[in-house]
Amino acid sequence: MKSAWEKVKLARLLERPKALDYIHTIFDDFIELHGDREFGDDKAIVGGIATLEGMPVTVIGEQKGKKAKENIERNFGMPEPEGYRKAMRLMKQADKFHRPIITFIDTPGAYPGLGAEQRGQGEAIARSMLTMSQLGVPIIAIVIGEASSGGALAIGVGDRVVMLENAIYCILSPEGFASILYKDSSKAEEAAENMKITANDLQELGIIDKIIEEPEGGAQNNLEMVAMSLKKYIKQQIKELQKLTKEELVEARYQKFRKFY
Repeated sequence: MKSAWEKVKLARLLERPKALDYIHTIFDDFIELHGDREFGDDKAIVGGIATLEGMPVTVIGEQKGKKAKENIERNFGMPEPEGYRKAMRLMKQADKFHRPIITFIDTPGAYPGLGAEQRGQGEAIARSMLTMSQLGVPIIAIVIGEASSGGALAIGVGDRVVMLENAIYCILSPEGFASILYKDSSKAEEAAENMKITANDLQELGIIDKIIEEPEGGAQNNLEMVAMSLKKYIKQQIKELQKLTKEELVEARYQKFRKFY
């Protein structure tokens, strides 16, 4: 079994499949929608309408780049407030038209820059979580790579929360944890082992619902296999969740996350 630090390195690989890779492989007819109708369009978050074997769905994902130029354009997958507000706009639209929502989480964290703070980064994250908690449609949140801090939680309030085998989900990066707790960021490997950030750890703790297996060496070695496993799971869970009323969905989601406090 791989160590937590080995999984951190796999989760951060540049060649690892990103949100749009999964969206284009799993869904049909994807139409990307842009802008938060308040400030601008944040390319660190992508989202829009697609179909899943004929069923309309809304898909939202945090998008990193695979090369330096794309990473700069995507702000290394670190959303700003307008990204979360775009996501909320799409979520509310999905609720209005009764479309299930699927989110793909892959971020080192929300962007901590001055401009983002001035435009209400914390408020945008909190409001996104509040919005998701109140939606009357099925929500499936999938951690596909690195999921860190409020940047991940903002689109992670799902009826089902799943992780790829080599993904990580944490309150902050191991480097950040080590610098705070040990006063030495070089102890990140030790921190990763103690933080309980792997899919196996989090399933054991009851925080995630399922682990999706990856091929040897990581999802980049067989995107089709991982995407088809995700597609099968998404279809099964949407079918089950659609049996619930809006009130039952909201209550079950509340109880799911309430137990962590």
